[in-house]
Amino acid sequence: MGFLSRFFGKGSLEEGKKKFSLGYIPKEDAQMNWAMEKARLTLWYFEAQLKRPAPGQDYFSIKVMVKDQDQVEHLWLTAPDFDEEGNLYGKVGNEPVQVKSIKLGQDIGIGRALISDWMIVEQGVLLGGYTIRAIRDRLPEMEKQFFDESIGIGIDAGADHFVPDFNTPEGAITALEEAYINEDLSAAVSCKDFYEEARLLLAHLDLKTTDESFIQETSEALEAAFIEGLTSYGMPDLSQIKRAFSKREQVSENSVIVTEVCTFPNGLVTEQRLLTFKTREGWKVIGVIKENIASSS
Repeated sequence: MGFLSRFFGKGSLEEGKKKFSLGYIPKEDAQMNWAMEKARLTLWYFEAQLKRPAPGQDYFSIKVMVKDQDQVEHLWLTAPDFDEEGNLYGKVGNEPVQVKSIKLGQDIGIGRALISDWMIVEQGVLLGGYTIRAIRDRLPEMEKQFFDESIGIGIDAGADHFVPDFNTPEGAITALEEAYINEDLSAAVSCKDFYEEARLLLAHLDLKTTDESFIQETSEALEAAFIEGLTSYGMPDLSQIKRAFSKREQVSENSVIVTEVCTFPNGLVTEQRLLTFKTREGWKVIGVIKENIASSS
């Protein structure tokens, strides 16, 4: 694709004194670290689509960390491919700056543990590209417009593809929403932690929370209300939304607030903050929050 050839060929985008590095990743940057973690947690989706691209998915690239003695750099590889052991092969897509042992256009192989990002272009819109989004998000609005025009790719709120399981907070939220889509009541119930929800509710109401039987009774009441609501009013219709998880906020060792951005087919974009809690079974969803909460132990 021509615009991406220009994008990668430069190594950076420039407008006057403005310069946007494609490979630079600060050593201590919470937003960039979260971007790389998201890329690794959703890599399964990239691999699946690379094997069987969906209609309109016409560009695939992946970012990797390369080392040359004491120099470290993150480079994009075009024409990526994985072998049976999961090792990655591709062609260096942007000009190395720090690492001198690798050249633009060179074919290289690298272990999957060194993958730091991936991107797919689908019908002209970016999927993945989490480090690109992190660079873009910190720009003023006027510079974002130039950034978008320079790379020639549409950048919307995104669509994150976490595995729907209890291994991550985002996976638990995804599992709950897929249970809604599949109209699977028992699966939806299994994604929730009513006991912790009860404990937090009672603490918020300044009621005694050390009485286990009281917490358990409240937990059972919350579960019954949850089931009654879904039975009476039906499951939320989330089948057509695109979900992205823009932020994690650590409340305690076992409690995380996740910001979810949902894009609907009509273009409406909504945002909500969801509290999750790590149980013995993995991460579970407490619910939507609108104000500060008590710390979970």
